[in-house]
Amino acid sequence: MHGFIPAARYLPYFTWPEVQALAARDDAVLIQPVGAIEQHGHHLPLATDSAIATGVLGAALYRLEPDVPVYALPPLYYGKSNEHIGFPGTVMLGAKTLLDTLMEIGESVYGWGVRRLVFFNAHGGQPQLMDIAARDLRARHRDFMTFPFFAWSVARGDTDLLTPRERAEGMHAGDAETSVMLALLGDRVLTAQAVAEYPPARGTRLTPEGALPYAWLTADLTRSGVIGDPTTASLDKGRRWLDLLGASWAEVFLDITRFELPASG
Repeated sequence: MHGFIPAARYLPYFTWPEVQALAARDDAVLIQPVGAIEQHGHHLPLATDSAIATGVLGAALYRLEPDVPVYALPPLYYGKSNEHIGFPGTVMLGAKTLLDTLMEIGESVYGWGVRRLVFFNAHGGQPQLMDIAARDLRARHRDFMTFPFFAWSVARGDTDLLTPRERAEGMHAGDAETSVMLALLGDRVLTAQAVAEYPPARGTRLTPEGALPYAWLTADLTRSGVIGDPTTASLDKGRRWLDLLGASWAEVFLDITRFELPASG
């Protein structure tokens, strides 16, 4: 059941007295991986975001010393994926459903006595919901420290892994995701089916992402389901991504065990 996550850090394998002892520690951290089941072009499996959330998390957790109290909850495989409506295989939760789920997970964790919770998301269509859930839990419980993280946000030293265009315009099922999936689930990547597709230039400052975005559905931007160039992906790059991301997140998780909210005034 633990998949890419170290068995010793997979909370469902614990007994309730073991969880009670864990919750008694002020520095204990629980991590909720969040992914999606959605189309990723002709070459990547529906589970791509969920695999990356758990794979990157596992790469980080394996780097932590055994006495560091950081543990993973079971992944949420379904997410808010309605931008992919019309592509078979995509399973969609509504924004309210996902938000309610995150809130109820947070309330459960808080009820045990744990005071540090991370939402570790790998689907680009739902970071805003992680932000809202984390803030609302914090507002509801003033001694609860909550952290809304996106799995791709910490890599350092990766500037040579993507072309300038891919870095600027790649959004979905492109080089980075395909490379990491080659490292995680290479037998499920259909490299011969990979095609590059970017949204057409529109001669306007309005863009799908960025400072002046417009609301879009995937079918508005691409026929294949790809927004980027997966044809430049490689296993070597995927291993480098995992190493960079795993090392960076291990540092962040260690920081969280020591973190205290700033005192006002």
